[in-house]
Amino acid sequence: MKACPCERRKRAMGRRITTLAAALALALSVGATGQARAQDAEEPSDDLAAMAAEAAPAPDPGVGQVTNLPLPRYVSLKSSEGNARRGPGLTHRIDWVFTRAGMPLRVTAEYEHWRRVEDFEGAGGWVHYALLSGARTAMVVAEMADLHEDPASGSTVTVHAQRGVVVRLLECMRDWCRVSADGNRGWVIKTALWGVDPDEILQ
Repeated sequence: MKACPCERRKRAMGRRITTLAAALALALSVGATGQARAQDAEEPSDDLAAMAAEAAPAPDPGVGQVTNLPLPRYVSLKSSEGNARRGPGLTHRIDWVFTRAGMPLRVTAEYEHWRRVEDFEGAGGWVHYALLSGARTAMVVAEMADLHEDPASGSTVTVHAQRGVVVRLLECMRDWCRVSADGNRGWVIKTALWGVDPDEILQ
Protein backbone atom coordinates (compact mmCIF):
# COMPACT_ATOMS: atom_id res chain seq x y z
CA MET A 1 0.00 0.00 0.00
CA LYS A 2 1.60 3.31 -1.08
CA ALA A 3 1.45 6.46 0.99
CA CYS A 4 -0.38 9.42 -0.41
CA PRO A 5 2.01 12.10 -1.81
CA CYS A 6 0.47 14.68 0.51
CA GLU A 7 1.22 12.44 3.52
CA ARG A 8 4.89 12.08 2.43
CA ARG A 9 5.15 15.89 2.21
CA LYS A 10 3.72 16.24 5.74
CA ARG A 11 6.26 13.75 7.11
CA ALA A 12 9.16 15.52 5.38
CA MET A 13 7.97 18.90 6.70
CA GLY A 14 7.70 17.47 10.20
CA ARG A 15 11.31 16.23 10.03
CA ARG A 16 12.50 19.67 8.87
CA ILE A 17 10.63 21.41 11.71
CA THR A 18 12.18 19.01 14.23
CA THR A 19 15.66 19.63 12.79
CA LEU A 20 15.19 23.43 12.87
CA ALA A 21 13.94 23.31 16.47
CA ALA A 22 16.98 21.27 17.54
CA ALA A 23 19.35 23.66 15.76
CA LEU A 24 17.66 26.66 17.38
CA ALA A 25 17.90 25.10 20.84
CA LEU A 26 21.60 24.36 20.29
CA ALA A 27 22.29 27.96 19.16
CA LEU A 28 20.52 29.40 22.18
CA SER A 29 22.48 27.11 24.49
CA VAL A 30 25.81 28.12 22.94
CA GLY A 31 24.89 31.82 23.05
CA ALA A 32 23.91 31.66 26.72
CA THR A 33 27.16 29.90 27.59
CA GLY A 34 29.20 32.48 25.67
CA GLN A 35 27.38 35.36 27.36
CA ALA A 36 27.96 33.84 30.79
CA ARG A 37 31.65 33.42 30.03
CA ALA A 38 31.90 37.02 28.80
CA GLN A 39 30.27 38.29 32.00
CA ASP A 40 32.65 36.20 34.07
CA ALA A 41 35.59 37.67 32.17
CA GLU A 42 34.35 41.26 32.56
CA GLU A 43 33.34 41.13 36.22
CA PRO A 44 36.13 40.52 38.76
CA SER A 45 35.46 37.88 41.34
CA ASP A 46 34.73 38.79 44.93
CA ASP A 47 38.05 37.22 45.94
CA LEU A 48 40.01 39.49 43.60
CA ALA A 49 38.15 42.58 44.85
CA ALA A 50 38.87 41.60 48.44
CA MET A 51 42.56 41.07 47.66
CA ALA A 52 42.76 44.49 45.99
CA ALA A 53 41.15 46.14 49.02
CA GLU A 54 43.62 44.47 51.35
CA ALA A 55 46.57 45.50 49.19
CA ALA A 56 45.57 49.20 49.24
CA PRO A 57 47.55 51.00 51.97
CA ALA A 58 45.43 52.33 54.83
CA PRO A 59 45.83 56.06 55.59
CA ASP A 60 48.20 56.76 58.47
CA PRO A 61 46.21 58.45 61.27
CA GLY A 62 49.43 60.01 62.54
CA VAL A 63 50.03 61.99 59.34
CA GLY A 64 47.89 64.76 57.84
CA GLN A 65 46.36 63.70 54.53
CA VAL A 66 46.74 67.24 53.13
CA THR A 67 50.15 68.40 54.41
CA ASN A 68 51.81 65.07 55.30
CA LEU A 69 52.79 66.70 58.59
CA PRO A 70 52.45 64.85 61.90
CA LEU A 71 49.09 64.64 63.67
CA PRO A 72 48.54 65.88 66.23
CA ARG A 73 50.91 68.86 66.11
CA TYR A 74 51.08 72.38 67.51
CA VAL A 75 50.67 75.67 65.68
CA SER A 76 49.80 79.20 66.76
CA LEU A 77 47.05 81.67 65.89
CA LYS A 78 48.34 84.17 63.33
CA SER A 79 45.77 86.94 63.89
CA SER A 80 43.91 88.36 66.85
CA GLU A 81 40.67 86.66 65.79
CA GLY A 82 39.96 83.22 64.40
CA ASN A 83 36.57 81.58 63.91
CA ALA A 84 36.34 77.92 64.83
CA ARG A 85 33.50 76.28 62.91
CA ARG A 86 31.56 73.09 63.48
CA GLY A 87 32.72 71.68 60.13
CA PRO A 88 35.37 72.36 57.46
CA GLY A 89 33.63 75.07 55.44
CA LEU A 90 32.14 78.56 55.58
CA THR A 91 28.62 77.13 55.59
CA HIS A 92 29.14 75.59 59.04
CA ARG A 93 28.18 77.55 62.12
CA ILE A 94 30.80 79.23 64.31
CA ASP A 95 31.14 77.46 67.64
CA TRP A 96 34.14 79.30 69.04
CA VAL A 97 36.19 82.44 68.41
CA PHE A 98 39.87 82.64 69.33
CA THR A 99 40.81 86.22 70.21
CA ARG A 100 44.47 86.07 71.16
CA ALA A 101 47.21 86.33 68.54
CA GLY A 102 50.05 83.89 69.10
CA MET A 103 48.10 81.49 71.30
CA PRO A 104 49.12 77.85 70.86
CA LEU A 105 46.67 75.48 69.19
CA ARG A 106 46.76 71.74 68.63
CA VAL A 107 45.93 70.45 65.14
CA THR A 108 44.06 67.13 65.26
CA ALA A 109 42.70 66.76 61.69
CA GLU A 110 42.95 68.16 58.17
CA TYR A 111 40.50 68.59 55.30
CA GLU A 112 41.45 70.57 52.20
CA HIS A 113 42.11 74.16 53.40
CA TRP A 114 40.77 73.53 56.90
CA ARG A 115 42.38 72.35 60.14
CA ARG A 116 40.58 71.07 63.22
CA VAL A 117 42.24 72.66 66.23
CA GLU A 118 41.78 72.87 69.98
CA ASP A 119 43.18 75.07 72.72
CA PHE A 120 44.60 74.05 76.10
CA GLU A 121 41.07 73.55 77.45
CA GLY A 122 39.97 71.38 74.53
CA ALA A 123 37.74 74.04 72.96
CA GLY A 124 37.93 74.67 69.24
CA GLY A 125 36.72 73.53 65.84
CA TRP A 126 37.63 73.86 62.16
CA VAL A 127 39.80 76.88 61.28
CA HIS A 128 41.01 78.00 57.84
CA TYR A 129 44.70 77.29 57.46
CA ALA A 130 45.45 80.94 56.55
CA LEU A 131 44.70 81.90 60.16
CA LEU A 132 47.41 79.61 61.52
CA SER A 133 51.16 79.95 61.79
CA GLY A 134 53.92 77.40 62.16
CA ALA A 135 55.61 79.59 64.80
CA ARG A 136 55.77 77.61 68.04
CA THR A 137 54.37 79.13 71.19
CA ALA A 138 53.22 77.77 74.52
CA MET A 139 50.93 78.85 77.34
CA VAL A 140 51.83 78.81 81.00
CA VAL A 141 49.38 76.45 82.71
CA ALA A 142 51.05 76.40 86.12
CA GLU A 143 49.95 79.00 88.65
CA MET A 144 53.44 80.50 88.41
CA ALA A 145 56.35 79.50 86.19
CA ASP A 146 59.92 80.47 86.94
CA LEU A 147 62.27 81.48 84.12
CA HIS A 148 65.76 80.20 84.96
CA GLU A 149 69.12 81.23 83.60
CA ASP A 150 69.99 77.58 82.96
CA PRO A 151 67.92 74.39 82.49
CA ALA A 152 68.28 73.35 86.11
CA SER A 153 65.99 73.84 89.08
CA GLY A 154 68.83 75.21 91.16
CA SER A 155 69.81 77.95 88.69
CA THR A 156 69.02 81.62 89.15
CA VAL A 157 65.41 82.68 88.52
CA THR A 158 65.30 85.80 86.35
CA VAL A 159 61.56 86.38 86.09
CA HIS A 160 58.19 84.79 86.94
CA ALA A 161 55.37 84.13 84.48
CA GLN A 162 51.79 83.83 85.64
CA ARG A 163 49.21 81.33 84.43
CA GLY A 164 47.85 82.23 80.99
CA VAL A 165 50.98 84.00 79.74
CA VAL A 166 51.86 83.06 76.15
CA VAL A 167 55.57 82.53 75.53
CA ARG A 168 57.53 81.85 72.35
CA LEU A 169 59.38 78.54 72.25
CA LEU A 170 63.05 78.95 71.35
CA GLU A 171 64.39 75.53 72.27
CA CYS A 172 63.20 72.45 74.12
CA MET A 173 65.12 69.64 75.78
CA ARG A 174 63.71 66.57 77.48
CA ASP A 175 62.50 68.41 80.61
CA TRP A 176 63.08 72.10 79.88
CA CYS A 177 62.16 74.70 77.27
CA ARG A 178 63.93 77.99 76.58
CA VAL A 179 61.29 80.64 76.06
CA SER A 180 60.89 84.31 75.32
CA ALA A 181 58.18 86.55 76.80
CA ASP A 182 57.99 90.34 76.86
CA GLY A 183 61.70 90.70 76.14
CA ASN A 184 62.68 88.21 78.83
CA ARG A 185 64.33 84.88 78.08
CA GLY A 186 64.89 81.90 80.27
CA TRP A 187 64.39 78.19 80.83
CA VAL A 188 61.02 76.89 82.04
CA ILE A 189 60.23 73.41 83.27
CA LYS A 190 58.27 71.74 80.49
CA THR A 191 55.44 70.53 82.76
CA ALA A 192 54.48 74.18 83.39
CA LEU A 193 53.68 74.71 79.70
CA TRP A 194 50.96 73.67 77.23
CA GLY A 195 51.94 73.63 73.58
CA VAL A 196 54.77 71.14 73.54
CA ASP A 197 54.69 67.36 73.95
CA PRO A 198 56.49 65.82 76.95
CA ASP A 199 58.99 63.95 74.75
CA GLU A 200 59.34 66.65 72.08
CA ILE A 201 62.75 68.12 71.29
CA LEU A 202 63.01 71.52 69.59
CA GLN A 203 66.23 73.03 68.34
